[in-house]
Amino acid sequence: MIAIRTTREIAILREANRIVADVLDEMASHVAPGATTRDLDALGERLIRERGGIPSFLGYRGYPAATCISVDEVIIHGIPGPRKLRAGEIVGIDVGVLYKGYHGDAALTVPCGVVDKERLRLLQVTERALAAAIAMATPGNWLQDVSRAIQRTAEKAGFSVVRVFVGHGIGTSMHEDPQIPNFDTGDRGPRLKPGMILAIEPMINTGTYEVRLLDDHWTAVTADGKPSAHFEHSIVVGEKEAEILSLTPKRSWGVLGHAS
Repeated sequence: MIAIRTTREIAILREANRIVADVLDEMASHVAPGATTRDLDALGERLIRERGGIPSFLGYRGYPAATCISVDEVIIHGIPGPRKLRAGEIVGIDVGVLYKGYHGDAALTVPCGVVDKERLRLLQVTERALAAAIAMATPGNWLQDVSRAIQRTAEKAGFSVVRVFVGHGIGTSMHEDPQIPNFDTGDRGPRLKPGMILAIEPMINTGTYEVRLLDDHWTAVTADGKPSAHFEHSIVVGEKEAEILSLTPKRSWGVLGHAS
């Protein structure tokens, strides 16, 4: 069953996602050669707690960190640690916050120093795929329209769409109905209605869409070792169009990325 949130609930979700967006901004500004993923995670946790939130990911099904930091071939769920970032890599940052009983969730992928043209284009296309999906999240459309927009944008550019991991509804639980595939499954899914809260998150690879899970049972990497990008927004379906909840006044660009 897909929850339809009240005006009061949406106001709290807006606050939760504002914290997420602020933390993402600050963490992204610290991505630089020599920085460790552990240090970035510590920064993220401190910022979340300073703003009155609780890290949604910490302890979730045993996950050991406050944020997910996924570098280059890591698609999602990269566990922060001693790894030092290197110039030319791309760094995915995923942040979840529990605030007043409601969860916010968003992600972006940023370059570490100067990156090659392929990585830069991957960031741009993945961000465009998210924008295209959000544009389809309007009342009366089907969930399939959202998924199809992601796949078409990615594959038109010659990239592939991860199929194992999907977006999701979000609210009082981190993951709620509906699941939101990033590709057209052939099933139109539910019709979108005002008040639905969706976390839309395309994961796009430069090579194969196949995924390999590392021995830590969390870190998902591309099967061919090629780079992957991940962008995510939490949105509410409005009366006429979607409202992106995970934006800040500072973030004036179209979606979430630093590469558009």
